[in-house]
Amino acid sequence: MWFAFLTVSATAAAEEKNGSTDVLTLMDVFEMEFASDPQISPDDRRVVYVRNSMDIMKDRKRSALWIVESAEGDHRKLTDGSANESSPRWSPDGSKLIYVSKENEETTQIFLRWMDTGQTARLTQLTSSPSGLSWSPDERWIAFSMLVEEEPPELVKLPKKPKGAEWADPPILIDRLKYRADGSGDLPQGFHHLFVLPAEGGTPRQLTSGSFHHNGAPAWTPDGKALIFSSNRNPDWEHEYRNSELYEVKIADGAIKALTSRMGPDISPAVSPDGNTIAYLSYDDRIQTYQVTQLHLMNRDGSNQRLLAGDLDRSAENPVWATDGRGIYFQYDDHGNTKIAFADLDGNVGVIAENLGGTSLGRPYSGGSFSLGQKTLAFTRTRPDQPADVAVVKVGGKAKQVTHLNRDLLDHRKLGRVEEFRYRSSFDQREIQGWIVTPPDFDPNKKYPLILEIHGGPINHYGDRFTAEIQLYAAKGYVVLYANPRGSTSYGEEFGNLLYHNYPGEDYDDLMSGVDALLARGFIDEKRLYVTGGSAGGIMTAWIVGKTDRFRAAVAAKPVVNWYSKVLMADNYYAYHNYRYPGSPWENPEAYMKFSPISLVGNVTTPTMMLTGTADLRTPLSESEQFYGALKMRNIDTAIVRIPGASHSITNRPSQLIAKVANVLAWFERYP
Repeated sequence: MWFAFLTVSATAAAEEKNGSTDVLTLMDVFEMEFASDPQISPDDRRVVYVRNSMDIMKDRKRSALWIVESAEGDHRKLTDGSANESSPRWSPDGSKLIYVSKENEETTQIFLRWMDTGQTARLTQLTSSPSGLSWSPDERWIAFSMLVEEEPPELVKLPKKPKGAEWADPPILIDRLKYRADGSGDLPQGFHHLFVLPAEGGTPRQLTSGSFHHNGAPAWTPDGKALIFSSNRNPDWEHEYRNSELYEVKIADGAIKALTSRMGPDISPAVSPDGNTIAYLSYDDRIQTYQVTQLHLMNRDGSNQRLLAGDLDRSAENPVWATDGRGIYFQYDDHGNTKIAFADLDGNVGVIAENLGGTSLGRPYSGGSFSLGQKTLAFTRTRPDQPADVAVVKVGGKAKQVTHLNRDLLDHRKLGRVEEFRYRSSFDQREIQGWIVTPPDFDPNKKYPLILEIHGGPINHYGDRFTAEIQLYAAKGYVVLYANPRGSTSYGEEFGNLLYHNYPGEDYDDLMSGVDALLARGFIDEKRLYVTGGSAGGIMTAWIVGKTDRFRAAVAAKPVVNWYSKVLMADNYYAYHNYRYPGSPWENPEAYMKFSPISLVGNVTTPTMMLTGTADLRTPLSESEQFYGALKMRNIDTAIVRIPGASHSITNRPSQLIAKVANVLAWFERYP
């Protein structure tokens, strides 16, 4: 960690020495804010949202509930508390609001606020965190999901230790397919179940039972007599980890009935206002790398299951019925931009708003959400020069932004200009979409160093959204190219599935073609090319330096270098076999090694640094260490930077984002 510490300190000192306040600096990360989970009131007049900020003393993201008039009027903090608050949900009549809050950094509980008086009451004394809160139509009940812990299994019963004795901790028996998760560590023993809680407080009543998980927000039927939810209650549910069905559970007696039975995920149920139809998301699992999630309808009893808006070759998310029941609002990603759309019951789709997102502060990933009032939607809006703010749009109208959370900071910073960039792949002439970020005060007559920044996933995408990391690179004088090569989402199933049994593959050609097309513009110094990326972007970085020596230096952040070890050691080790490569690694070792960057390590001459969090369970530190060890044995310039305590979300804390960017820049600066 000495290298990381020195480079962060050196970069900060340089900023202070230069007195530069007109471009973005590392410490500006602590000043950034973004909105999330905007919830519009049933009368369309107000929006309660989560305002996220950075605590420089605790080095943590903080969240608080704020309220803003949808006409861009009064804007203020909703509660008096200082604890992290989230998940606001209006009652059907708009008179009350429920939310969750973590008091004194101990337990997460459900709170109720009366909006006319501001009086607030704590409703629960839960031992686990609730999720998926939803009001019953008559406002008498609140449904939610919560983990019900169980005693861990034991292989043997050990003798009881004497009173006061200091024995070692007892052995831990692991017998589950999924027993740990990145960012959480070892998972507690138990299952998530659905509960209903009286709206005036009291004892939650458990509705579901059995050795099955019941996650996600349940949907109430309009009569308040049942909940519709997604789960996998099949006998082999643990190994059918991509499968789920929709079920109905009766509030009165907990009786459960399955409504679907396809092999594939049936998720996100939404019940029509008249109670006769259920909208949901689903696809038939065809065992391939990428599959489009489509919008479906079925009758209330599960009959007449049919596809809606089948001509839309994009994955749908967050279905919400129109208040008049004439169609469904949902969001989808299209060519690097997230949109809110409306589908009528004949399957006709129209776009309501664009530029949804901005909740991924570090890099320009998709995200964000929306909610529907009577005839107005509230959503998180982003542009390349701003993280997520709250915006509203009336059906048939034009979107209007009602918050400006970073105006105090970013109005006084020169940001890099973001330009859309389309070019042809040398492999098959497919059009590839990318973006160029140029430094502040860019002069096209000068020559600039280039950073190729590669997104993770690879089943994911970048877009025209704010990105603190890339803007910080631009502030240091680099032109940055980021693109969506084949395998990226938001371009349809065929494009996204081109990496099936072929990753890394021709996505390499797509990225190199982008570099060549940018070089042709004349303002890039071809002798100062650099490459970096995280997760799948780290994989591709390690792959690139094994295929070409055109880059001066590289930083592979949280990479996979050996697919054989990755799919046996990662927290989601069970999810790759057949879907990514044919068979299991012991059945087809040649394919797993063929696509592993470690197979090309003998070709590497590029100085390559590895950067991984010490608590990363998704791409374990051992992956970086394999590549590092091989390069060291070959006497190639290399280093490992370990981010202590960081999971795969390596920039989860503000200082970690700063450390990542500073170390990447410092490594590149060693090879001018």
